[in-house]
Amino acid sequence: MKMTKKHVRIYICLFLLLLITFTFYSAYSIWSFSKENQLVTTDAAIVLGAAVWNNEPSPVFKERINHSIWLYENGYVEKLIFTGGSVDSSDPTESEVARNYAIKNNVKQEDILLEKESRVTEENLKYAYKIASEQNLKTFTIVSDPLHMKRAILLAKESGMEEVYSSPTPSSVYKSYKSKVPFFLRELFLYEVYIISSPFR
Repeated sequence: MKMTKKHVRIYICLFLLLLITFTFYSAYSIWSFSKENQLVTTDAAIVLGAAVWNNEPSPVFKERINHSIWLYENGYVEKLIFTGGSVDSSDPTESEVARNYAIKNNVKQEDILLEKESRVTEENLKYAYKIASEQNLKTFTIVSDPLHMKRAILLAKESGMEEVYSSPTPSSVYKSYKSKVPFFLRELFLYEVYIISSPFR
């Protein structure tokens, strides 16, 4: 059958409808999942890295570290795995800064593991899982900002973690629409790109 302009328009419309539906579903999924806090006992909390300012955790990072400390103090996790490298090799890594902060807040040094090579979320989880496996840790709680959790859990499972749970920070510096919307749109874009590209990896 000969392809006509009418057929092309129909196919384009169907594609756009599918894309819009997928986008709305993904947005709803990310937003609704951000409210899920799965408080179960696991071997370790994996704390996703964030920026460091003058060798101190940025407000975003501090929220994540504080929540992991709360999980540790309340018996939900036995170990804390801090993740994140550094742009400049002369600077402390994100995970080292997190460790120092946690020790100052009464976390035992022997209960802290560091992943010091990663720069993005996928690497955070992939490298942290490798370290965890070497320590025979099998169950994990992922800690990050609420809107980050949907993609983080997906990546954690893709990295090989079979039993993994979501525990977002109870508060976030992304409070106003001005700060929350860009973060949400970024997560939506990255989540959709990951899903769409999955068959080709």
